[in-house]
Order: sequence, then structure tokens, then C-alpha cells
Amino acid sequence: MYERIPARDCRNVFMKTAGVITNGRVTFAAVVTVIGLLSMALEAGSLQAAANPAALSAAAGGASGTTIPLAESLGVHFVPGSSSQVLLERDGKTYLVDLAERTIQAKDSPTAAQVDTVAHLEPSHSTPQGADLGAKIFSEKCADCHGAGGKGGGSRKAPDFTSPAVQAALPDALVTKIIRDGKPGTAMPAWGGRLSEVEIDAVSAFVKSLGPAKNKNSEHGVPQAAESQTAKVYEPADDYLFSMPTGRRLDRHGLYLNFTHRFAYTPAFSGPGGGNMLLGLDDFAIASFGLRFGVTDKLSVGAYRSPSIIGRPIEFMVAYNLLDEHDHQPVNFAVRASVDGQDNFSKNFTSNLEFIMSRSVTRHAQFYVAPTVSFQNRELIQKPGPLPTTPPNLPGFNTFSLGIGGAVDIRPTVALVAEVFPTLANGPEMGIHRPAFAFGIQKRVRHHAFTLGFSTSPGTIVSQRAGTRATLLGNSSADTPSGLFIGFDLMRQIY
Repeated sequence: MYERIPARDCRNVFMKTAGVITNGRVTFAAVVTVIGLLSMALEAGSLQAAANPAALSAAAGGASGTTIPLAESLGVHFVPGSSSQVLLERDGKTYLVDLAERTIQAKDSPTAAQVDTVAHLEPSHSTPQGADLGAKIFSEKCADCHGAGGKGGGSRKAPDFTSPAVQAALPDALVTKIIRDGKPGTAMPAWGGRLSEVEIDAVSAFVKSLGPAKNKNSEHGVPQAAESQTAKVYEPADDYLFSMPTGRRLDRHGLYLNFTHRFAYTPAFSGPGGGNMLLGLDDFAIASFGLRFGVTDKLSVGAYRSPSIIGRPIEFMVAYNLLDEHDHQPVNFAVRASVDGQDNFSKNFTSNLEFIMSRSVTRHAQFYVAPTVSFQNRELIQKPGPLPTTPPNLPGFNTFSLGIGGAVDIRPTVALVAEVFPTLANGPEMGIHRPAFAFGIQKRVRHHAFTLGFSTSPGTIVSQRAGTRATLLGNSSADTPSGLFIGFDLMRQIY
């Protein structure tokens, strides 16, 4: 079916091809002819390998690296370790020919270092060493725009590499091409010339490893190190479980809106009408909202506001993420400092210092601990009298609370969450006799999160979240399980 091409005929064809080379440039006809010759030579070599593997190994040079005379006369350099790539030398220039992808890329003169670089191109794509290199380069050069976990978003609208739809639209060859050549009309720069072929291929492999399991078993194989890096890291859906912070790292220049409702008050009427209140959703709600902004992928700032009925506090916050499991750290660790002031930040100021630690248990669960110190904290009470009446001047106490919580995925985008806030210092002075607690269900949708839960704490700013409904209403039994009320959180990443 196939015939081996004699060297004499190949030279004749090549001499005819050389006639179309003008002004030191390789014309389209020459390139097509050379690719055809190389394809036939590879097919003939494959048949010869089937019939006599030892002879082909000797002809190719094997480990000894001897040169095929025909390849030398054509200016062809076979790449060790590659079954689809060759270096083609013409008029002082070198071209990398990829027969599998049918691409030709101009290179500089073929030095031994370049040949060695290309020789490791394919092995680096499927080895743990290549995966480690890709993860390192991605963290240093790509994470600012694409996020530490490759989830994208932010002001530059980077794609979410963990999305099955995005991965399906990005074959391996396209990922490599975009990294090398950039993407015109976007902020994606060309890394060709700034990264070596080995580095570009390693980053491409890492990007593909961020996708779902079905994409990780591609023809190039799964970089085991890259897979293990992301397989055990949980991605919180929101900045909060319910009222407890998750301490998650924000995207650089990402803007986030947090909107909360706590239905802590029952209406004035009672009787049969109370049976039609839909689990408390007809109750009077305390609605609060806030904004958070990622200055960098580690530093963020925020502002939060609660309504008049709870003292109209305003909170200003700065947060810094010191450790993150996405960076191969054993835990996540963030520090947040905030100042709360009541009556539109005019009185009753409280300073807070939080240490938020979390640890993933596979990628389906995460546990949280948040020790919090509040200086000059005030008792959580409702604002007395009509709205023009200002919140009273209350005595301040230094408090220490320990937030403990967890999130467990029961579906890929649905999690159960729970939290508790025992106040370990000056709780009775604050009117707190039972720890505030909450539990609920959380749904994540791209750049959104919605949490529906039950709680005994109506406060959502740092200094108020450990206070309970009992102090707010002046009812000592309102913080028992029978005093649970319904509420919800809504988070939206604006950009």
C-alpha cells in the first residue's frame, strides 16, 4: 500500500522546490512540499518500524543521536522525544513544523539549547514537573487577571477555567496558541518570547487541569501535581456563611455587593393571621447592605450599613489574606480590622480585629474559625422611640468571641452551612447569655450566591453579630431554638 521513497527521488523533488525560493524567503509552495515529504517519510518510517523496529531505531539514531543522511541534506532536525515536531533549516532561518497541528512557526538559528528546549516540549506537558512549573508561572504572571484558582471574572472579565463550558471551548492547541500569541482586542498579552516553549506548554497544561474531571483525562494526560493542587481546595460561594465571614480572597479590582435581610420582628397583630406568615417571611425585616473591593488579590476594603432600627451603624473595614490553599499553603488565613460607629458613624464607636482561618476537607467541605476582639463594644438593642430619636450612649466593654462554622456541598452548587458565636469575655455585661447561632442552605450561581437560613442574631456587622435577639427585644427566651427567625443573604460580584 505504501512505498518507501528513494533518497534520489527526494533530492530531485527538493531541487525543484528550491527553485521557488526567492530573496531568502520560503514560499508557500516550498513549505507545502516539505510538509508532504515529511508526512510521507513519517508514514514510511512507521511501516518500517512495524516490520523492523530495530532497524528504524538505528536509522533514527536512538539514544546515540546519529543523523539520517536524507534529513541532514534537507535541513531537517528531528526533535528527541517528539513524534510530531521537527526543526526545518532554510536560508539561515529555522522553522518549527508541527505535523499533528499543521502549524509552522519561525524560530531563530537552531542552537543546541533550542533543540533541547523543543525536545522537552511534549514531555513537560504530561509530567508532574511540568505541572509544577505551570502552576508557579500561573500564580506569578496570570493570577492577577484570572484569579488564583483560575475562576476569572474581575474587571477584565477573564474566563472561568473551572467551568465545563469554557473548557469545552478551549482545546489544548488553542490554549497554547492564546498564551503564545495573545488575544487581540483583549487584555491578554502575547507571552511568546517572554516565556520559553517549555513554560508556555506547562502553563497550558495547568490551565486545562483546572477543568472538570472529564477534561482532565485528555489525550495529553493529567498532570498529577496540578490535579492534586486543586482537587482538595474548597471554593466558598460567598463572603459569609450566614453572618460569619469565610475570609475568601477577592479578585483583584473585583467589586462585590452584599445584601442581607433578618426577619427578627413579628408584626403587631396576632391570632389566626399569625398562621399565614410563611415561616416568618411576613415579619418585619432588618435590611443591611455593603460593598467590598479587591485592591489586589490579597488586600481588600469594604463598607457596610445597617438600618435605623438597630442603631444605623456604619462599618469600614480593611482585610488582608496572608495564606491561601490555592498557593499550596496548609490553611487559609486572613486578618480584618474594622471600625463600627452608630447613628451614621457619629457615636458609640467599636474597633474590631478578626483572625479568620479555614481548612478544606476535599473540595466539598470547609471548616472555619474566627476569633474576634472588639474594643468598646455595645449591647445590641433596638433604637428607642420614633425615628428622629438617636441611639442612646451605651457603656462600652471589651469582648472576645469565637466564631466556629462549616460548609458542606450536597450538590455541586448547593451547600449546607452552620455557625455559632460564643462570647467568651464580657458576654453577661453585653446581655448575652446564650451563643448566637445560625444554619441554612446556600446556592451558588456564577458570580452570585444566595443563602436562606435561620438565626438567633439580627446583627450583621462585626460588633453586633454575636448579639442575640434576646437583647434586641428584651426577651430572655428569644435566643432559644424556639426563637429562631428566618433571613437571607444575597451576594453579587458586580465586576
